Amino acid sequence: MAATFNVFRQTGAVLVTAGLVTAFSLRKANMESRAIARKINVSNFMALPITPIDKLTKESNDMRSRMEVMIMKVQADLCRVLEGEENFGKKFKVDRWERNEGGGGVTCVLQDGDTFEKAGVNVSVVSGLLPPGAVQQMRSRGRKLSDGDLPFFAAGISCVIHPRNPFVPTIHFNYRYFELIEPNGNKIWWFGGGTDLTPYYLNGDDAKHFHKTLKDACDEHDKSYYPRFKEWCDKYFFITHRKECRGIGGIFFDDLETPTQEDCFEFVTTCANAVAPSYVPIVKKHKNDAYGDRERTWQLLRRGRYVEFNLIYDRGTKFGLYTPGARYESILMSLPLIARWEYMHEPSAESEEGILMKVLKSPVDWLKPPEKN
Repeated sequence: MAATFNVFRQTGAVLVTAGLVTAFSLRKANMESRAIARKINVSNFMALPITPIDKLTKESNDMRSRMEVMIMKVQADLCRVLEGEENFGKKFKVDRWERNEGGGGVTCVLQDGDTFEKAGVNVSVVSGLLPPGAVQQMRSRGRKLSDGDLPFFAAGISCVIHPRNPFVPTIHFNYRYFELIEPNGNKIWWFGGGTDLTPYYLNGDDAKHFHKTLKDACDEHDKSYYPRFKEWCDKYFFITHRKECRGIGGIFFDDLETPTQEDCFEFVTTCANAVAPSYVPIVKKHKNDAYGDRERTWQLLRRGRYVEFNLIYDRGTKFGLYTPGARYESILMSLPLIARWEYMHEPSAESEEGILMKVLKSPVDWLKPPEKN
């Protein structure tokens, strides 16, 4: 009997000790989780990141983690700035989604505001096997990709803002990081993105402010970037069947992989953070301008052009639609709530609408110094 009691007492001590260890481990794990959350500052994001926080922290030096944290921060900062321009407290709807094939995203959409008719700011962090359509698209622009399965990772932020007032331009931006793993284990990576402006009525001061802000961001890293990427933007956002640009451009680049990965990351970070200062002052300046039916009709007609470009030519839209498990609501968030098409509509050349069309057919160097007489 005494032996039995001693065995029980010893076993009980072990159980109690194990319980204390377990409780201690749980408390330690919770403390570590809170410390990790504070380090990444999750409370400032619109939603939890797609990648688990402990993984983001443990792999904090990996470009995948760095890119995800950066775009989550840019998304939250921009959403709060845009909400601040709404006069009646309109907020973004936050939709965090996951993808069975790998990864997911956080889509934030504000609709029917008094300042913004529709604004979408989307973060996506996806992985899986590169679909054939995407492989073909990448090869068509000169990427030499191996045959066979190609695991990929893509993280990016994309945004389109359609204002209510026709004197406030629409803006679009996208910054992304892409990785591919070849069958031999070799990793291929690159960055891409850009920011562009689509006004409905031309304002030279606004155009100069927008382009100057982007140029300053580019010049911080390489003074050859702005002229190169401005020209690339004018060519990319061209509606071929209309023979006109979508807007007054900005910057656009793809397949950026030099001089180093760190340099590329710092550059796209600077560009992403330059979006709000390039655009919000224009919003503040014009959001209360008076307008009538004529200006509203013209705005809706130009939005029709926006839809045409996004559905026919836009590379990001195509990649999204090609990807298995694609989330179509998030991909098509760039489309306006309302657009218009009129048969054979043509504004007079002397009108304000006609002045815009001249620029859309012949892109302007907005920062070129005036010629001396």
